[in-house]
Amino acid sequence: MSNISTVLLKRLKNLKQANYVSSLLCRNFSQSAEVDEKIEIPKRIPRGPTDILRALESTISRDPTAAHYKYHDDPYLIPMSNVGKRTFAMAQEAGRKAAHWIRQEHADVFNHREADPVIKAFLPRVVYNENSEVTEDDLKQVIEDVQVADAYFVYKLLKSKGVEISKKTEQDLLELLCYFNSENTLSEEFIEERWFKQSSRSKERQRKTWKDGSLAEEVFISIENPTGETYSAIIQGMSKHFQVDRAHQLFEEAQEKGIVLSTNTYNCLIRVVNFLKESYDLRWNLVVELLSGMNNAGLRPNLGTLNAVLQALSTMGGGKIAKDNALKTLREFKDLGIEPSLASYYYVLITFCKERGPKSTILYDIMTQVENKQHKIRDLNDTNFFISAMDVCRNHLNDIELAKRIDKLLHFGNNYDLIGDSYKESIYYRHYFILLVTYLPLEEFMLEVYEKLVPNIYVPEPSVMGEVLKQVDLNGAVEYVPKLWSDMTVFDHTGRENLVGMMLNIMVNNGPAPNPELKERFSYVAWEIYNKIEGQDENKFNKIIWTGELLGKIMTLVLQNNEFSKACQVMEKLDKGHGSIVGVPKFEDLSLFVDKCIEDKAPSRAITCIQYCADNGFPDAKALAAKLDEKLTLTEEHLKDLSKIVGNSELASKSSVAVD
Repeated sequence: MSNISTVLLKRLKNLKQANYVSSLLCRNFSQSAEVDEKIEIPKRIPRGPTDILRALESTISRDPTAAHYKYHDDPYLIPMSNVGKRTFAMAQEAGRKAAHWIRQEHADVFNHREADPVIKAFLPRVVYNENSEVTEDDLKQVIEDVQVADAYFVYKLLKSKGVEISKKTEQDLLELLCYFNSENTLSEEFIEERWFKQSSRSKERQRKTWKDGSLAEEVFISIENPTGETYSAIIQGMSKHFQVDRAHQLFEEAQEKGIVLSTNTYNCLIRVVNFLKESYDLRWNLVVELLSGMNNAGLRPNLGTLNAVLQALSTMGGGKIAKDNALKTLREFKDLGIEPSLASYYYVLITFCKERGPKSTILYDIMTQVENKQHKIRDLNDTNFFISAMDVCRNHLNDIELAKRIDKLLHFGNNYDLIGDSYKESIYYRHYFILLVTYLPLEEFMLEVYEKLVPNIYVPEPSVMGEVLKQVDLNGAVEYVPKLWSDMTVFDHTGRENLVGMMLNIMVNNGPAPNPELKERFSYVAWEIYNKIEGQDENKFNKIIWTGELLGKIMTLVLQNNEFSKACQVMEKLDKGHGSIVGVPKFEDLSLFVDKCIEDKAPSRAITCIQYCADNGFPDAKALAAKLDEKLTLTEEHLKDLSKIVGNSELASKSSVAVD
């Protein structure tokens, strides 16, 4: 009865509380109804077509072990080497280009509408010939579509037909021709080809590529009463493609005519002062002169001006004057409200951190300015910052914590877009890997770095793999041997003699494997090495040449796993390959083989090994013969063969019959 009353009391109490809250709400509602509230509609936030997708993507973290989305999600089809990745991506691109070619060449077959309204990219390109009826609008269209050759052809058609072209359209055409050096450019649709093409260009040395007497110069000459914009376009184009003498000549011509040029024109000339003047003093004087010219013309400098000055200073050696001027430039432009970009810091780095110059800690100061921020590409050379910062961190400072800060910045927000091209990405991770594998505990490196990045993001080059193997050997971490050999096979490193030698050294130098399973894997790796070297193409360039040391180590590893038949095959290779094998194995390897022959009661095999030892001048060949005579009961024929090798005095005669 008491339990029921307790429950009723609780319910009554809850009911009173509910009535009290309800009365409060009603009172507040009546009071708020008396006040005139204004409903404020928030301002519309403009959204891009991919904003929702980006928001969804931000809710999940990236799987570092997953391959790039452009590869098939199949472990048997994912490329696992740099060459394979390039081949795969370019093959896909070739398929797209083939489809574009068919669409263009057989446009009459594709009369259906792929989309409504029509998507221009799905339509075949218009083909112009001498009989084409063109207008200025057609010229504007091909300029907008960045069709350089077609733009010039339509321009010539219009001129031949006496069609008047507006000054603005002529200016747009000139800028197009100057920027692309009168050559057709690769379409933006072919992302992979542009990615790898940039890689090859980044390795090229700066040289003159401007086409003298090109279409750009022809259009420039044809323009009557050229303006500052006209001169600016041709000067910037020539500077970009390193026709610097002619660019400077046109600059002086414009100055004499009193024509005001653009800020970007001055920037381009500042960037190439190292081609115009020889000594550092003359280069800096020219930079100051150009900056003064901008000031006199009433032009305001911009980020391009800052980066142009810093780039010019980076070519003036690593002396105190260049460093001081770089810091003064940064300070003065900051006072003007111009914030540096990553390219600015890149030029500062290469000014302060020369390869053979004194040690500089400028990178620590730079990192405090740029880390924990999302950066956008504001200068084409922004993509050089990360590779240079990691290079300085590895070769100049040897600082692991700083390297981790740089890598964290790279992966902050969308900063990975600034890694550059495939070549820069590879160099960045090369520096990162070598630094971490050298200074981190090996177990931490393999777990936190190697397992996460290889091979989906980075494929170690042979030099980097060599550094990993060196650390494995120093730490005696033989448990990583099977994994590393598997990766070497996939990455096509098994044809590298130094890597193969290092792998065998690791397995032999650390003694027999600590457990039977690892011992078996060592033997498997050693025999794979044997078969790969044996199966080499005779005409292969830089093929691995057999050495006695390599064969001796292989023989030791298979013997440690009790694979006597394979060891006999190696011994036979040594015995019959005097002319092609360089050097001889260590005596310990041959002695181990004789011990196994005794264990397996194979005196003939042992005698062959002893003969090999004697022929190659091993003084302990007699001791091996004596051991064989002592441990096994030999036939008269075996004793006779041994006596021919080491002499009768070394043997204790026996009359029993041996088993072979």
